[in-house]
Amino acid sequence: MGKAYQAIVVGARCAGSPMAMLLARRGYRVLMVDRASFPSDTLSTHVVQPLAVAALSRWGLLDRLLKTGIAPIDTYAFNFGPFTIAGAPGTQDAPVAYCPRRTVLDKLLVDAAAEAGVETREDFTVEEILMEDGGAIGIKGRSKRGDVITEHADLVVGADGRNSIVAETVRPEKYNQRPPLLAPYYAYWSGLPMNGRFETYIRPNRGFAAAQTHDGLTMVVGGWPYAEYTTNKTNIEANYLKLFELAPEFADRLGSAKREGRLVGAPTPNFFRKPYGRGWVLIGDASYLKDPITAQGINDAFRDAERCAAALDECLTGTRSFEAVMGDYHRARDAGVLPMYDFTCQLATLEPPPVEMQQLFGAICGNQGAMDGFAQMNAGTVSPSEFFSRENVREIMAVAEEPGLHGRPT
Repeated sequence: MGKAYQAIVVGARCAGSPMAMLLARRGYRVLMVDRASFPSDTLSTHVVQPLAVAALSRWGLLDRLLKTGIAPIDTYAFNFGPFTIAGAPGTQDAPVAYCPRRTVLDKLLVDAAAEAGVETREDFTVEEILMEDGGAIGIKGRSKRGDVITEHADLVVGADGRNSIVAETVRPEKYNQRPPLLAPYYAYWSGLPMNGRFETYIRPNRGFAAAQTHDGLTMVVGGWPYAEYTTNKTNIEANYLKLFELAPEFADRLGSAKREGRLVGAPTPNFFRKPYGRGWVLIGDASYLKDPITAQGINDAFRDAERCAAALDECLTGTRSFEAVMGDYHRARDAGVLPMYDFTCQLATLEPPPVEMQQLFGAICGNQGAMDGFAQMNAGTVSPSEFFSRENVREIMAVAEEPGLHGRPT
């Protein structure tokens, strides 16, 4: 007799729900569990980057998000003090980003998975990943009523975040590790319209950003180097508010706004985990985690879910072996995300950029094509390796040397 499920997905947020949904749409029997009930909130960078918006469109879910009243973001602006680089973050097919509350986005994704035929159990705490002969074969957990339940599957998918119980159990190889680099905190503010802009302010050893989310609120996030974490955590509130003094014009706007709710945040370690092994796979933050400063978490989760579901379909149908399919997936994932990982870790130090980079930023400013490219690179639409390629940098610098072709915007 076959196992009850072909896949059990542990975790139902931005990685787990799409993964479960896509497998179910292919006809597989899928169980998805999460200790939370939805809608519920979670620490998040919020931003659904343009490529993630494109994924929602492919899945037939973008219209549902738009009906929640979320405003589009068509401009990313990077304020360096003396000048601002402002550009379009997306492509012609996916031109904008969004910054939804996770109470809205996660509920939408969970509902879509259930509609696809996923058996969904909320308020379910996984207490043990069942192992046999070195491979994962199922889960043991406790329902909301306290019943102890055991389920078995061909595959256990860990979509349960940085502290994944699946990863803790199977102990995959961990590599490219870097310690926490930044101490970020965010809060919501009313009365702070953004007019379609995602604004980032970069100062030596400090940085903050703001983007409009649901219900007329704007998410304002800021932080300092992790080296200051212990000292500053004694008064996070004061240190958070002090950030805005570094950009007086923004501080003036914030002065007429009202903070709604408390400050939340936490430092983030940086690492890769091998994303597969006998009977298990890892996706989302359970698989690969980096500092939130580039707001790539949701983008990464959607990409993992889509590509991993397609890979698993190959092995579940017997087209190729699990090891071959997931080995290819693993190599492609690492090659695709490593440039953004390195860029993110460098940015998260909040150290002043080297002279050569400062000169490049100056050359980008006012050159709309280059500014769009810079915004797209920060959005994950193009790879940092492509934007910072020798050819592209040479072209940007050449344009900057031609008199009268561009001037710095305000």
